[in-house]
Amino acid sequence: QVQLVESGGGLVQAGGSLRLSCAASGRTSNNYAMGWFRQAPGKEREFVSAINRRGTLSNYADSVKGRFTISRDNAKNTVYVQMNSLKPEDTAVYYCAARYSVFDYYSASPGEYAYWGQGTQVTVSS
Repeated sequence: QVQLVESGGGLVQAGGSLRLSCAASGRTSNNYAMGWFRQAPGKEREFVSAINRRGTLSNYADSVKGRFTISRDNAKNTVYVQMNSLKPEDTAVYYCAARYSVFDYYSASPGEYAYWGQGTQVTVSS
């Protein structure tokens, strides 16, 4: 089992920045691809960004590309997403997720992730 705990959410004005963290514990190793997803009220959970186990490959949803940056520190078992130029439409609960993979693989599909955090609220005011 892997436990994931997100932090760093909050209220920010449009144009501002936040950095979310996701700390992993339990049966952790470097063999997990990690993803960030978000869910706004009344909407389905959507992909934000993902990173492979070594931190060498990443991808982003078109809606956040150029504004968000995902990274990881395997020594700390932590994944981050730096969110800049935030917009009101970025308001959502943000979740991190882990997918076991011994390959340099990542996925934008939430169904491929076995472990999820409890989420952290991000609210962007206009």
